[in-house]
Amino acid sequence: MATTKSSSASNNRSTEVIESTSRTVVYSEVVNNYVSQYKEIAKSNMRQYGIPASIILAQGILESGAGSGTLSKTANNHFGIKCHTGWTGESVRHDDDSDQECFRKYNDPAESYKDHAEFLTGRSRYASLFKLEKGDYEAWAKGLKAAGYATDPKYPDKLISYIERYNLHQYDSEVLGTTFTPIQKSQPIASNTTIPNNSEGFYEVTKGDTLYSISKKFNTTVDDLKRLNNLSDNAISIGQFIKVK
Repeated sequence: MATTKSSSASNNRSTEVIESTSRTVVYSEVVNNYVSQYKEIAKSNMRQYGIPASIILAQGILESGAGSGTLSKTANNHFGIKCHTGWTGESVRHDDDSDQECFRKYNDPAESYKDHAEFLTGRSRYASLFKLEKGDYEAWAKGLKAAGYATDPKYPDKLISYIERYNLHQYDSEVLGTTFTPIQKSQPIASNTTIPNNSEGFYEVTKGDTLYSISKKFNTTVDDLKRLNNLSDNAISIGQFIKVK
C-alpha cells in the first residue's frame, strides 16, 4: 500500500516519501507529531480490541501519509478503508486500484481509528491475528499481509521499518506492562529502486498505478512512457521511478 524512503534535506531534516493513497512527502518531525497526536488512541484501541498500538500507528502513518495524505485530509480516513458492502456512512471518491473508488468518510480521525479496529476484529479473515502475542509486532505485520490486508509484498517490512525507526513498540510495552528496549537505528526499508539524483521529471509508482493512469496524470501516452523508460511491456512495480518528461 505504501513505501518510504529517506533523504537529507537542505535544512538537515530527514524527509519521508510515503505512498499513501496519494504520494506524500513529509518531514520526519511530521511523523513524530503524528505519533504524539494519536498514540493515546492507539493504546486505548489496543486495550479494547487487542491490536498492538505499534501496528495501529504504523498502519496509520503508512496509509495516511502521517496525516498528510489526500484521504486523511478530505475524509479523516487514516487507514485507506474502502466503503465495502454494508457501509451506510458518508463517502468520498478517490482513484486507487480503479478510478474513483468509494472510500469511507469520518467526522474525525478517532472514528477512523475505531473503524479500523472494528474492521479487523469483525472479519473472520483476520481472526488468526488475534491468536498472536500482542507484543510481537513482526508477527502481526506479516499476519496482516498473509490475511490479505495488502497486496504489496513489502507491506510487512514497511510496517516493521516504521515501528523500529520510530520505536513505536514502546506503546505496546506501556499497555502490556513489559520492559521496553529501544532500537537504535534509522535505516529506511530496502528498495530495489534508486532515487534519481535529480528527481525532477520522475514519478514514483504508488499502489494502483498503471502506465495508463500515469500517462493521464502527466498528459502523455503509454507509448511515450515506455520509450522514455526503455520498457518492453506495461509492467511496473510500487516504488519504481518512472521518467515522465
